[in-house]
Amino acid sequence: MDRGPPLTLLSRAVRLRCPHCGGAPIFVTWSRLVPNCPVCGLGLERGEQGYWLGAYFFNLMAVETLFGVWVAALLWWTWPSPPWGLFQVVTLVLMAIAPVAFFPFSKTLFLAFDLWVRPPTENDFVVPHEVARRHRPA
Repeated sequence: MDRGPPLTLLSRAVRLRCPHCGGAPIFVTWSRLVPNCPVCGLGLERGEQGYWLGAYFFNLMAVETLFGVWVAALLWWTWPSPPWGLFQVVTLVLMAIAPVAFFPFSKTLFLAFDLWVRPPTENDFVVPHEVARRHRPA
């Protein structure tokens, strides 16, 4: 199968849609994906044990980047006397909220990256439920 253009995969992932086809909804809850895309049937775990370690890594990198930007911006704007009390409170709040807020994005962004690096094969797809119902013999 063909790999999609990276920007298309990325834009679909940022909108929390299937990076392969743009189908939605692919989340049951804020943190749990459906097993397969309801439109194209792509298996969202791609059949490997430990697949989501990449998504956890994406989440970690996003939170660390946010922390680095926050520290640099605060120091730049308030130098030479940064408000360390404000820094501690805001940092605790950011580091508690950011990983949870970014979690679904980390899953779809990692899936988009994986689809770009390792294009899907026939084995990555199942027949979507809607299509299967329409094609059943009467």
